[in-house]
Amino acid sequence: MDDDDPDGRKYDPDAPHAYPDEKLNRILPAVVEDPEVRTYLDAQNVNAVTRKGYNDHGPKHIEIVRNRALRLYELLKRAGVAFNGATDQGLSEADEPVIVALAATLHDVGHVVHRDRHAYYSIPLASDLLDRLLPEFYDTEEAVRVKAETLHAILCHHTEEDPLTREAGVIRVADALDMERGRSRIPYEKGGRGINTLSSRAIRNVTLEEGDDAAVLVEIEMVNAAGVYQVDNLLKAKLRDSTLEDHVRIVAINTKEESGLVERIEL
Repeated sequence: MDDDDPDGRKYDPDAPHAYPDEKLNRILPAVVEDPEVRTYLDAQNVNAVTRKGYNDHGPKHIEIVRNRALRLYELLKRAGVAFNGATDQGLSEADEPVIVALAATLHDVGHVVHRDRHAYYSIPLASDLLDRLLPEFYDTEEAVRVKAETLHAILCHHTEEDPLTREAGVIRVADALDMERGRSRIPYEKGGRGINTLSSRAIRNVTLEEGDDAAVLVEIEMVNAAGVYQVDNLLKAKLRDSTLEDHVRIVAINTKEESGLVERIEL
């Protein structure tokens, strides 16, 4: 995978491409290479981008969200932050990143039905996919429990329902971390000048590192004050009540604004 994609979004260079967990390494390739899953990820961009003119919600968005979700998970675990989704269900610790990766991959499939309330439409569609894919790796009881936690994380990524697990909180925050300018390239080139498009165009780079006073430091480089909307409205809203508020520090720095209207904000 290249660090930079043609649209200008940067993949995390330190994101876990070769995942250290053996179970995740067995399950994830089977999911992302599945023809039906791949078709859903392409098709979900039609309503979002082609018809509604929104930012990217297709395969590239999914890959970035999944990498950043697993990076968040890795940094949080490294700092000793406990996860409860898998353990509450009697599953193993190795199932935590599986739940994170599955939810990140399938969280937006509901867009094939409609952009509005898409998280709710994602539930039955993802449920059918998981019913077909999980039995290859789990017995019936385990498959049901992994499915349950995955669906919870999917539902909580873009709705008023608060995450009840850290796995779900990771998906909620990671979804908002795909904010660089390449995500809005298509609507911008078609003349879109809404706040979501313009604010995304103002974000150059996002990185996730170990923090000094928090488990995770998210650094965001803005080149225009419009990027404040992505940080203060969208990301801040996703971080609130995510179960990760005490463990993630966000620093956004404006590097190119001539007016100096906004130089730096921290959450």
